[in-house]
Amino acid sequence: QLQLVESGGGLVQPGGSLRLSCAASRFSLDHYAISWFRQTPGKEREGISCINGSSGRTNHADSVKGRFDISRDNAKNTVYLQMNSLKPEDTGVYYCAAAYLGYCTVLRETFFASWGQGTQVTVSS
Repeated sequence: QLQLVESGGGLVQPGGSLRLSCAASRFSLDHYAISWFRQTPGKEREGISCINGSSGRTNHADSVKGRFDISRDNAKNTVYLQMNSLKPEDTGVYYCAAAYLGYCTVLRETFFASWGQGTQVTVSS
């Protein structure tokens, strides 16, 4: 089974940036859609950014559009989430998830079978 490990979380001031990594093992990510989800206090887990395996097309939730960017390095079997202009409401646990031969049209949890353990992001002054 595909294994995913997130890293790069931490404490950052409002307006700052962080880059999260999602490293995969056991299988190549080439044919997987990879999405980032986040669980923020008091809210349901939401899909925020996704990248297709085949086309490299991306999709972002309105809440992060223009601030977050997702990319992949297939040689390193890793997907990145670059987060800029961070706000306190971005605080939460960030997870990456994979869907074999999946698409990023709809960022729904049930479409993604493999999940990482999550990494905490805290935006606070």
